[in-house]
Amino acid sequence: MKNLNIRAFLFILLGISAVTWFGIASLKKVDLSNFIEYIKILPQVVSIDLIIYAFFVNWGWKLKIFQHWLVPFPNLNGTWEGFIYSDWIDPKTKDKIDPIPVILTIKQKFSKINCVMKTTEMTSQSYGEDFKIDKDSQIRQIVYSYSSKPKLSLSDRSSVHEGTMLFDILGNPVSKLKGEYWTSRKTTGEIILKYREKKLLEEIPDDLGKHPME
Repeated sequence: MKNLNIRAFLFILLGISAVTWFGIASLKKVDLSNFIEYIKILPQVVSIDLIIYAFFVNWGWKLKIFQHWLVPFPNLNGTWEGFIYSDWIDPKTKDKIDPIPVILTIKQKFSKINCVMKTTEMTSQSYGEDFKIDKDSQIRQIVYSYSSKPKLSLSDRSSVHEGTMLFDILGNPVSKLKGEYWTSRKTTGEIILKYREKKLLEEIPDDLGKHPME
């Protein structure tokens, strides 16, 4: 991720490399005055560095010990649940529609994040995802564009469309996502979500609250 504290990461990696280098040299009893013998250790040091890097990008970045100072973007993996508050006006009743129950499943890796939002009527798939992190401005957001596809049985009144979603990341640890969306159908609205569980659910859960979140 582009928000990674590169300076701190490189400093740590160089420190580990130096300790590894001296450690291997000590175990092999390499003469420190023999530069050639010392250089021969380099491939082993690089191999250990690559193992550490692989561990970090696959699992390590999720550890709380690295959050905020080294890895500024949070771990959002899991299922989030809540409601969509659309500004769409029903042409028949001239009223806004009721809040729509929704889940958002987030599959996040060190360098990529994927978001799938589902209601009982549609599924939206994200693309162009990114974090907006700025400590000085106290901004923690995730933004992405998406393509929304309604159920085939609803195609007469709901068409495939594109949109953009911007969530504020709230809480420490993160417990809430609150944001707004805009669509190519010229509709907008607000979505408020709370963290539910680590598992990526495939359908709206039966126990999702019947009343809007506060």
